[in-house]
Amino acid sequence: MDLGLKDHVALVTAASRGLGKAAAMEFAREGAKVAICARSDQLAGTTEEISDRTGAEVLAIRADLTKPDDIQTLVQKTLERFGQIDILITNAGGPPPGGFLNLRPEDWEAAVELTLMSAVRLCYAVIPHMLERGEGSIVATQSYSVKQPIDHLILSNSIRLAVIGLMKSLANELGPKGIRVNSINPAWTWTERVQELMTDRANRNQTSIDEEISRVTAELPLGRMATVEEFGRAVVWLASPAASFIHGHALMFDGGAIKAAL
Repeated sequence: MDLGLKDHVALVTAASRGLGKAAAMEFAREGAKVAICARSDQLAGTTEEISDRTGAEVLAIRADLTKPDDIQTLVQKTLERFGQIDILITNAGGPPPGGFLNLRPEDWEAAVELTLMSAVRLCYAVIPHMLERGEGSIVATQSYSVKQPIDHLILSNSIRLAVIGLMKSLANELGPKGIRVNSINPAWTWTERVQELMTDRANRNQTSIDEEISRVTAELPLGRMATVEEFGRAVVWLASPAASFIHGHALMFDGGAIKAAL
């Protein structure tokens, strides 16, 4: 299936590893030009890997998504290089695990900056450009916890819902102006972040990582975690012209984890 992405420009944040890297890799495979950012030293290696494996043009920009100036520079450099941004994938590392009484107000403030305000600022930076062109696609990467809270992840459970509210509201505002807005909400997908969460669970429960993985996958009707490649294909389809009538939708990429009828 041709997703219609040849020569489109996709900006994917927090893309040196994990879900962001998987999305950037798949956009490149589909013929898009890709701009990626991260704080880590892995950024250069990821850029080289995507370029070598796909032949795509990849722009790497070091950026901290909790810093407003970095976000403005990220968008500006992408526009200077490619002249347009057709697709924005907002993605950021997850807040730390913890129960309510294990965390402090400062932890909440930091999580809001990372999870909510990064998405807000990215949208402020990119949407005016999309409005000038009369088209665009925005997808926020969040979590299936927006439907079903996950134990010991109270920051993520709470703040990711705010991002979904933002995306739903933007969909109403921007749809009539040619900009599609959606979110994708993965359940357990094997990444470095999930490995960290499984390690945290194992330490708290005095078990092993393998035991915790087995507990998680036993609750999934498909009986396994997703791969990052599966996530990449899903998010790229959702953002692409191939999904041109999918709008204001919170796509559950969850292997059947959410069992509610609606």
